[in-house]
Amino acid sequence: MKYLMLIYGNDEIWSSLPADDFSTLIGEVDAFNDALRASGELVDSQGLVPRARSVRMTGDTPVVTDGPYLEAKEYVGSYFVVDVDGEERALEIARSYPALGFGTGNGGGLEVWPLMSGNGSEP
Repeated sequence: MKYLMLIYGNDEIWSSLPADDFSTLIGEVDAFNDALRASGELVDSQGLVPRARSVRMTGDTPVVTDGPYLEAKEYVGSYFVVDVDGEERALEIARSYPALGFGTGNGGGLEVWPLMSGNGSEP
């Protein structure tokens, strides 16, 4: 069963971290990803380049605007996809994500989304 983990961040928190703390955090996240890769559970992991574009219909015309989160303090900064036995394991992985401890109560976190199977059905 595949799960998408959306990682939310907050620019104020990330930009306020001392360089050594930020380097330590990146090392912890890299080790986290390496462990999931070694277990065969990591499907993909990528950072996202700020900011997204939003395409929505206005009448009969698709209109492109700046992303949907420009006014928000939190935004999706990266993601990873895991292929695990079930939701319990997906949530265990999400709870162990190293960056969750930074900015506690000030933003950031993970959303865990089950992905539809290849035929479009729910898992």
